Amino acid sequence: MKSGFVCIVGRPNTGKSTLLNTILDNKVAIVSNVAGTTRNTVQGVYNDENAQIVFIDTPGIHKPKDKLGKYLNRQSYNATKDIDVILFVVDASTGIGKGDKFIIDTFKNTDTPVILVLNKIDKLTDEEIIKVIGQSKDLYEFAEIVPISAMKNDNIKRLIKVIKDYLTDDVIYYDDGTVTNTSIHFMVAELVREKILNLTSEEVPHSITCATTHYQDKGQVVDIYVDIIIDRDSLKKIIIGKQGSMLKNIGSLARRDIENLIGKQVYLELFVKTIKSWRDKEKYLQELGFKELV
Repeated sequence: MKSGFVCIVGRPNTGKSTLLNTILDNKVAIVSNVAGTTRNTVQGVYNDENAQIVFIDTPGIHKPKDKLGKYLNRQSYNATKDIDVILFVVDASTGIGKGDKFIIDTFKNTDTPVILVLNKIDKLTDEEIIKVIGQSKDLYEFAEIVPISAMKNDNIKRLIKVIKDYLTDDVIYYDDGTVTNTSIHFMVAELVREKILNLTSEEVPHSITCATTHYQDKGQVVDIYVDIIIDRDSLKKIIIGKQGSMLKNIGSLARRDIENLIGKQVYLELFVKTIKSWRDKEKYLQELGFKELV
């Protein structure tokens, strides 16, 4: 049985988390159209009859504007160490841009094989796909180039087959039933944040984070409190909505996903709190789970 670690990297909003969820046929990473949705490295475990692949989903590499941004980039770079394969995910529908080329330059410092994953090919014609593949070959000596559509589950089996050729271990790291190593508290908070990103779109881009502050399993029902943390008071009206309508909608959608996650009825309470400039304050970043800010 072959096994190994695979790191998924790329610019924000190229479909890295969608790819991970599709491979696992399970939701372990939240997804939205907002760039930079993923803020923590998330491990997902793929198992079949002859392989175990531990995938590491990383925050999108970007030009940082605050301490949080620098931390996210550091997370992504650190995740590429001591692994078997790097999956470099590119949005093929928009072409390879400056941000992609910046990431490619970082590969020159590693001996790890890099598989270029051209995502979102469902938006391209066959001729356009061939053109992007041809352009990609001149940029770096990729171990493989695999066009896919994570959203449509197109060519994912081919990608898994290619990855297996680069696995170097024969150690089983996780039990068969393990899908992710992230805690239930983290997943709950992330599901709330996902609903906020999807419901408020560009109004509340990167100004919010969420933290699970209370989790009590009472048997048939689980009581959960989640803090929604914003960086300025003006966002409260957007998050809460008229007569609390937005907050109620966020809670209703999040509760449904959380109940599917834990398999129990959930009583969910959401609290909106303002911490000014939290993305630039190490104290709050560490309290919110963004650690190792050195």
